[in-house]
Amino acid sequence: MTRVLFVGQTPDTVDYSDPALPSGMNAEKIQAGIDLAAAKIAERGWIGDLCMIPPDAEGIAMLEKQLASAMYDCVVIGGGMRLPPKGLFLFEKVVNTVHRATPGSAIAFNTVPGDTADAAARWLKSDG
Repeated sequence: MTRVLFVGQTPDTVDYSDPALPSGMNAEKIQAGIDLAAAKIAERGWIGDLCMIPPDAEGIAMLEKQLASAMYDCVVIGGGMRLPPKGLFLFEKVVNTVHRATPGSAIAFNTVPGDTADAAARWLKSDG
């Protein structure tokens, strides 16, 4: 069975005052998108795991532990990790952690949480 990991920043650790983020964005909207992503992954018949991490060393350790817990066909890294310029270093750490831990997994990027399943489908052989 296809297994997908969705990696993103814990919604309550995001700096919503960052002008790089859309106006009006907040933790509740992000969580609603994460919930939608999980539902869309399940609709495709895939096993979906979530790994929402804080933007620090603890978060990378959490990601490493999650990646060691299962074999993933695709790892989708959320747009909120790569779009704000001040998050570039965290984004690089996440990509390199995924690359080292699961070299056989496809890596995909969403634009919003709701298109996470579509991002994974671009790289998976079966569209579910």
